[in-house]
Amino acid sequence: MKKAFISAFSTLFMLFSGVQCTFLGDRIDKVMQEPYIFDLPAIQSRGTLRAAVDNNSTSYYIYRGRRMGYEFELLRDLGKSLGVQLELVVLEDIDEAFDYLDAGKVDVIAMNLENTNDRRNRAAFTHYLGTMSTVVVGKKTSNAPMTWQEIGSDTLFVRKGTVYSDQLNAIKDSLNLAFTIQETVEHEENLIDQIAENSIKWTVADRNIAKANQTYYPGLDATLKVSENGTVSWAVRRNAPLLLEEINSWLEEKKKRFIPELYAKYFLSSRNSLFRSTSPFSSLAGNRISVFDELIKENSKELGWDWRLLAALVYKESGFDTTALSYAGAEGLLQLMPVTLARFGVTDPSDPSQSLQGGVKYLQYLDKFWRARVPDANERIRFILASYNIGQGHVEDAWRLTMKYGKNTQSWEDVSYFLNLKSDPEFYRDPMVKSGFAKGHIAVNYVRDILNLFESYKDLVEP
Repeated sequence: MKKAFISAFSTLFMLFSGVQCTFLGDRIDKVMQEPYIFDLPAIQSRGTLRAAVDNNSTSYYIYRGRRMGYEFELLRDLGKSLGVQLELVVLEDIDEAFDYLDAGKVDVIAMNLENTNDRRNRAAFTHYLGTMSTVVVGKKTSNAPMTWQEIGSDTLFVRKGTVYSDQLNAIKDSLNLAFTIQETVEHEENLIDQIAENSIKWTVADRNIAKANQTYYPGLDATLKVSENGTVSWAVRRNAPLLLEEINSWLEEKKKRFIPELYAKYFLSSRNSLFRSTSPFSSLAGNRISVFDELIKENSKELGWDWRLLAALVYKESGFDTTALSYAGAEGLLQLMPVTLARFGVTDPSDPSQSLQGGVKYLQYLDKFWRARVPDANERIRFILASYNIGQGHVEDAWRLTMKYGKNTQSWEDVSYFLNLKSDPEFYRDPMVKSGFAKGHIAVNYVRDILNLFESYKDLVEP
């Protein structure tokens, strides 16, 4: 009797548990499928706009240490308009970009997107930025324009997630053609490179991208049109109407002058396209940031830093100009003040080797100063950079204020909050403050700028 009772009880328990598990599973699935809600006020509160971009010769790349690109410059201007910093996420797969948008990993997809029914089910589209016509790209076989008969039964490789496959299928059906279509996650420019290398024969690209590539691949043919002048836009989440409204207002204003000028810079100047796309100091063609890369790599070992972080600091300080001289008297690649030059044995600040060695010694000193207070190396870098910019005394003042108000003195987020307040008399006159007034927000922005540039270097330049 006891065994029967136990058996019946166990069965009921398992059934109940199964129901509960199913119920909980349904609840979890429902939660997982809840749309991510993060509109303009939350973005401005966070202080960053996250954007998905392409890495190519017209969208976003590094050239001589500087971030460039049509979409990059548009987004940078938009960020200023919104009062936020820019955080870029480089993605090749357009479908993945929409996944990132759904999950809140980005706030806007800043790619040339055609506004299709399928895409409208996933996102809201901004007003159009311009028009896009698509063309088949292949190698010239004669002086005559390319024809569909020339392609025959060959394979056209097209970027996955674009509208190219649909456009090609429509043409194939209407003209009863025999070519095949192969989708790939690779960008149009990578596919054009493969055509130049004879790895593949055909691809489809935005006509502007094809024309830019013809400047350094003169044997390309891009005369065969696939579609005519469809409008292209950016995409945001459907539940972010305030962000959409603000972007549209910004677009209407910028279409008057800024966008046409930017378009001419990136799409109408073949000479500039050639330089940017073939230079060894471009992330598109080489893997160098500056002529000082070897020196920077050598000196970064002394710090234990990724060399691209030190390169970002050098670019921020001097733009890799050995003769740079600030209004305050700072000199050289790492813009050291005369007292610091003397302290660390730099006799010729215009000598890149001396300037880097002196700057690295100063950074090592700052690292030693902050090590006991901020044990985490990644967090400590922010304290070091801020100290390099504004002086360790001011950062130490912010550290003391953080301690006084019961916040985390090992957190740059907490300490930078008080560094921002060092221009407020209530705080710079506090007895805990030893170095007085400072425009702390400049140092906070300085740290953010360098780390953002470092992230870009990591995305686009090999270690």
